[in-house]
Amino acid sequence: MELPHDLTDRYLLTAHLARGGMADVYQGHDRLLNRKVAVKVLHSQLSNDEAFVKRFRKEAQAAANLTHPNIVGIYDWGQLDTTYFIVMELVEGRSLREVLKSEGTLLPRRAIEIAADVSAALSVAHRAGLVHRDIKPGNILLAPDGTVKVTDFGIARAWDDSQELTRTGAVMGTATYFSPEQAQGSTADERSDVYSVGVVLYEMLAGTPPFRGDNPMAVAYQHVSQAPNPPSTVNPDVPASLDGIVLTALAKSPDDRYQTAEEMRQDLWAALQGRAPVATAPVAAAAGGAAGMVDDEAATRMITRAVPPATAPPDQGYRVLEEPPSSNLAFVVGTFALLITLGVLVYLVFDLLGGSEPVVETVEVPAVAGLTAADAIRALGQVDLIGIPEEVNDDTVEPGIVVGSDPEEGEMVEPNTEVTIFVSAGTGAIDVPFLEGLERSAAEEVARSSGFVIGTVREEPSDTVPEGIVIRQSPPPNTPAQPGSTIDLVVSSGPDAIVLGDLSGLTEREATARLDTLGLTYVFEREFSDEVERGRVIRTDPGPNTLVPPGSEVLVILSDGVEPIPVPNLLGLDVDTARDRLDELGLVLVVNNSTIEVSDPAQVGLIQAQSPTQPATLFPGDIVRVTLGAAPETTTTTQPETTTTTQAP
Repeated sequence: MELPHDLTDRYLLTAHLARGGMADVYQGHDRLLNRKVAVKVLHSQLSNDEAFVKRFRKEAQAAANLTHPNIVGIYDWGQLDTTYFIVMELVEGRSLREVLKSEGTLLPRRAIEIAADVSAALSVAHRAGLVHRDIKPGNILLAPDGTVKVTDFGIARAWDDSQELTRTGAVMGTATYFSPEQAQGSTADERSDVYSVGVVLYEMLAGTPPFRGDNPMAVAYQHVSQAPNPPSTVNPDVPASLDGIVLTALAKSPDDRYQTAEEMRQDLWAALQGRAPVATAPVAAAAGGAAGMVDDEAATRMITRAVPPATAPPDQGYRVLEEPPSSNLAFVVGTFALLITLGVLVYLVFDLLGGSEPVVETVEVPAVAGLTAADAIRALGQVDLIGIPEEVNDDTVEPGIVVGSDPEEGEMVEPNTEVTIFVSAGTGAIDVPFLEGLERSAAEEVARSSGFVIGTVREEPSDTVPEGIVIRQSPPPNTPAQPGSTIDLVVSSGPDAIVLGDLSGLTEREATARLDTLGLTYVFEREFSDEVERGRVIRTDPGPNTLVPPGSEVLVILSDGVEPIPVPNLLGLDVDTARDRLDELGLVLVVNNSTIEVSDPAQVGLIQAQSPTQPATLFPGDIVRVTLGAAPETTTTTQPETTTTTQAP
């Protein structure tokens, strides 16, 4: 596509940002609201799939209702001839995939923060009945200020449930990050997303995913049948509590994992605060993934399912046995699984080449009234039906609870049929949209599109919120209100001065990003510190929470680590005196077994040599070796007897 390119009268595509398995992503300009946006344009082969387009429209509409600081906002959806597109918030940062490729492992603290924010985003989506199904580093964006944003909600669901891609044996996803149930072609639910977050967290901590192989199928097989090694076996800096969180998220059976993303987020924050996680599994080393060179971050794609289900008994789930089966048993099981797979493939080939007319199977629509939207979708998925939530006003049923379905309970339908589940929205009130943090014009547009009217708009100086951005709103976000009611806004008129936050403990890169965001200049200096890790901020001048003029300079003092200790002169000292002197400096005295002969008796037992010598420097805990003086060894000489004979004259 030649750029710049008019997509519609409203949107102008200005730059190509990325290409994925389902769409191309462009930077665009929204002429109506005069702002930058990201525009995802679906590939032509997907636009020709009517089932996918129908699903995509519904899922995009559902995802557009997700409002959360950790979710990339969807602003619009449209069609131009046969081209389908969605307009999203533009995040001017890097994907987690790019960060991992350039920087390798992350500090456990930063990995926890990212995983917790992803879990928070998933919690909101899951409560709305949306399962992401394709959590991976490429779908996690990191803004320059460190904010975590999850993207592609709804699209993976649309892809997974399209008519073309739900045939027997088809599996959607990125093999490195999908769950065992996805690898086996089973229905994915919220716990599948939890598993994918566990894989991403593992990669952030260990620098590599838990399972690797020569091809996607080999990786998928390991997801189903092989237990991961704890990440601490690769990165010793990972604490045991974090090992437990990762292994709980990566449990083979969904019932053994965190049951909600919120549970996982709570344990992550507990670990970050030094508290014991609540729901983690015990950490035990297990056989890890095989090494290989499969593309960990390949575009989301369909692969033919050839992954056998786990063969462990029900009470064992997917746990690894204490003693591995014999090689003969493994050979028999593998051969049997291969024969079954070949049989299925032969059957499918004959069926596709015009075999006998297939028997159409039907399933009964289960009762979903009284369930939450998420539970109803899960119940339908268990009988191979697709639940589509649709809100309806109901004065008698609590909001968020299913009122009924279409087709109705008890009807017989074909597998993979879409079942609309009617979810009570209460008495007709709708949630006030989240407008805080938006530009004034964007907030007004969002309010109007959500069925509300902007009331009074008042400006207020702010040292932290940029000019023209909504500081707060009334009623607050997510408050139930009647359509057509007004929302009052308080908009920032810009800072009178800038508040310099507390930068202590940040890395040089993190401090630079924070100061760049505030529009301040900076100078770095280093000094030794026994308390602050090397490379992290000790203090700033001006200090934290100080009001400073825009563009002013900040002196940032970075830790250069522990100050080295000059080696003292120990020559001529006795051992006790030398040891006391080294103890005061935090050094260790070691006396060599060998000695040095001295002629002066006064030097016997005193230090005659040391290593290292001045002017060397050491660090606390280092060793100084000394050699003591000793008296020379004495030898006895025996003179031979002599006889003197005197001869008389």
